[in-house]
Amino acid sequence: MIVRTLTDTDVDRVLPLLPPGRTGVWADTDIFRERLASGEYRPEWTWLAEPEDGGEPYALAVWWGGPDDPLPAALDVLNVRDPEEPEEPGGPGGSQDLNGPHDPDDTRTEAAARLLTAAHTAFAEAGQDSPPDYHVLLPGDWRERRDAVAALGWRREAARRAGLTASLERLRFEWTRETGVPKPSGRLRFRAEPDDEVFVDLFRRVLEGTLDAESGTGAAAVGAERQARKDVAFYRDEMPGDRSWWRIAETPQGRPVGFALPSRNTSVHVVGYLGVLPEHRGRGYADDLLAEITRFLAEDAGADVVRADTDLANTPMAAAFTRLGYRNFARRLVLSAP
Repeated sequence: MIVRTLTDTDVDRVLPLLPPGRTGVWADTDIFRERLASGEYRPEWTWLAEPEDGGEPYALAVWWGGPDDPLPAALDVLNVRDPEEPEEPGGPGGSQDLNGPHDPDDTRTEAAARLLTAAHTAFAEAGQDSPPDYHVLLPGDWRERRDAVAALGWRREAARRAGLTASLERLRFEWTRETGVPKPSGRLRFRAEPDDEVFVDLFRRVLEGTLDAESGTGAAAVGAERQARKDVAFYRDEMPGDRSWWRIAETPQGRPVGFALPSRNTSVHVVGYLGVLPEHRGRGYADDLLAEITRFLAEDAGADVVRADTDLANTPMAAAFTRLGYRNFARRLVLSAP
C-alpha cells in the first residue's frame, strides 16, 4: 500500500470514503469540500492509502484545524473501504490490496493504523509535540447498537496502535429556539470585564475540584496558574466567538460567583465555558450561568441553535443542561495521547 497526502486530483477520488452519517466520519462530501475551501482541511492534513499497482483509494484520514493554525488540532475522519465491497471499476479495492490478516476488522485496523502513524510522524517532524486527538461522534445509545460498536472497535484499535491510548467520553447537548429562551432568575447580575487577568484568576479558582477532565488533568500536569492562562488564551484566540461576550457573574452585593463564556466555533454557537467558584457551589448557580449564556447567544448573537459538550462523569453539568431544555443528541469519544 502507498500512504501519502492528498493532491488536487485526489479530491473526487476520496469522496466515496466520506459516507454521510458514518460513525468515525465527521465530514460528508459537502463539508469536506467546504472545509478544504476555508482552510480548515488542507491537502497536507489529509492522508490516503491506495494500492501500489493502481486503483481507488481505500483508506482516508482527515485532520481539522483553524484557518490560521500551522498544524492540525483534531482528527475528524478515519475510514477504510469495506473489504467485502466489490472491486471498483478500473482497479482493485478493499482487502485484495493489503497483505495483512484476512479478518475484515483486522484488515481495516492495519490500514488505518499505518495511515495514522505516517501522518503523526509527519506532524511531529513539522513541530507538533503530540499527535492530534481523534474525535469520534457516536449516537447516544451506541453501546446498545452493534453497528456503532463495530464501527468504533477497529477505529479505536487503530488509534491505540498509533499512540492515542487515552479516552474521554463526552455528552453532546443542543438547545434550539423552539425550546424557549430561558429567563434570568434575578439571583445574579452579569457584567463584561475587559481585563484578561481577571478571567485568569477566575479560571484558576474554579480548577479546584473541577469535574472537567481536560482542565483538571492539565492543571495537575502544569499547575493551575499555567492551565488557567492556557484556557483563557484558547477561548480568546482560538474560538471565533467575540471576547466581548464574556461575562462575570456576581451577587447583587458585587461578590463574584463565577463566569460565563458564550462563544461559537466555525459552524455553530456554543457554550464555551462556565465555572462556579468553589465557595458558591451547591446552590444551583450553574443554571443561572447557563441561562445567561443561552440568553445572550439567542438574543444578542442571534443564535437559533446552541451546542455544548460535557464530560460523561460531570453529572451536575449534564443535569443543568437538561433543566434548561438542552437535548442530549449524541456523544463524543475523544481519543488522545496520554
